[in-house]
Amino acid sequence: MSAPTSSPAGTPVNSRSRVLVASLIGTTIEFYDFYIYATAAVLVFPKLFFLPSSDPTTALLSSFAVFGAAMVARPIGAIVFGHLGDRLGRKGTLVTSLLTMGIATFLIGVLPTYAQAGWVATALLVLMRLAQGFALGGEWSGAALVATENAPSGKRALFGTFPQLGAPLGFIIGNGLFLIMGALMPSAAGADPSQPSDAFLSWGWRVPFLFSAVMVAIGLWVRMRLVESPVFAKTREAGLVRKLPLAAVVRSHGKQLILGTFFMLATYVLFYLMTTFSLSYGRTATDAAVPGLGYSYTTFVLMMIFGVLFFAVFTLVSGPLADRYGRRTILAWVTAAIVVFGLVWVPLIGLGTLGVVLWLVLGFTLMGMTFGPMGALLPELFPTSMRYTGSGISYNVSSILGAAVAPFIAVALWEAGDGSPWLVGVYLSSMAVLTLIALLVGKETKDVRLEEGESAAAPAPARDEAATTAAP
Repeated sequence: MSAPTSSPAGTPVNSRSRVLVASLIGTTIEFYDFYIYATAAVLVFPKLFFLPSSDPTTALLSSFAVFGAAMVARPIGAIVFGHLGDRLGRKGTLVTSLLTMGIATFLIGVLPTYAQAGWVATALLVLMRLAQGFALGGEWSGAALVATENAPSGKRALFGTFPQLGAPLGFIIGNGLFLIMGALMPSAAGADPSQPSDAFLSWGWRVPFLFSAVMVAIGLWVRMRLVESPVFAKTREAGLVRKLPLAAVVRSHGKQLILGTFFMLATYVLFYLMTTFSLSYGRTATDAAVPGLGYSYTTFVLMMIFGVLFFAVFTLVSGPLADRYGRRTILAWVTAAIVVFGLVWVPLIGLGTLGVVLWLVLGFTLMGMTFGPMGALLPELFPTSMRYTGSGISYNVSSILGAAVAPFIAVALWEAGDGSPWLVGVYLSSMAVLTLIALLVGKETKDVRLEEGESAAAPAPARDEAATTAAP
């Protein structure tokens, strides 16, 4: 990887390759950690960390509730890391968030189970999950700012897709590792192939969590070599660093916070329906009390990974399109397509395996097209002195409205539909309508100049609000 270069004035700047790798590798690791939890939440945690006498649906819902608890912690992480990132700089904050996520994920891999420690095991799992959410609350906005604040003119959305690309890559790596462990520890002959083997439940599930330590070490090495973006450096030199970024962004950019939250709503709901819910729905037997599709774990995950490849490709495709036509225009069309997609779930799935694959491909394609431009859009809503805080809060508050409740609501609607996911599709379409309204109310940000954010997008801070030296 190339070393930092210098600007004409002699200030060190990050090379393009360093920016892209640093923004990509961190989010890949963070999403890897999040995905392996999501997979385990469906596959093993209902059996290992909750009351054994619970029925399968109750245990699954309890597991999803813990999964959703992290989403509640994410806005808190966004506020804390946003404060540090807007006061002290992006680099140190990103290193801290990655380290926090890595430690929490590794510790999940060594937790005792309910059979070994009772409710203490469940409590520790919740604690580690909250730590994961707290860390991810600070990761995304920092990575997006590293990419966009260092992007060349006219390519901000393209650069902003690289931290977004970490989501599909993390999914492929995490689920690929679970597949490998499942193949090495297959279910016994005659057993339900959708269920993990005794060996996998005993220790095989722990390997992906422990492996995260290796990935975190690589990510830390990359991020330690970053320098601050020229955009933030100029803000600090001008004495425009806010003493309380949270108070400043709420007071002067409250509308942008609300709009940004709803910009992300459909993205989050689609994201977790296509990953967490679909894994549960796809693996559930066709003759279960609440029937599913009846695929084996290995078969359905391979189908999902095939769909996620489209997620990755169209995440990158969305960047140049958003740079050329505007973020709002691209997202409005994609969101309208999500509305339609939610209404055709049952006809698609009714076509058999080909229809299920098409359902996954279409869902993940739309996911890439809606997720990609967000890496540029949300940071562009806020001036430099409050950009980390503002973009992080919008992104992560939306996680509560969308991701935290989506798997839980989906299971309830799945039951209400007697095994048919048509109500789940209607739920997705309804959330997409709210996002579409927000996009129509909002303004295009393609031509916003980040360097002029302080003067163009926000009033100058009062003397008692600004600080030329950043302190915690």
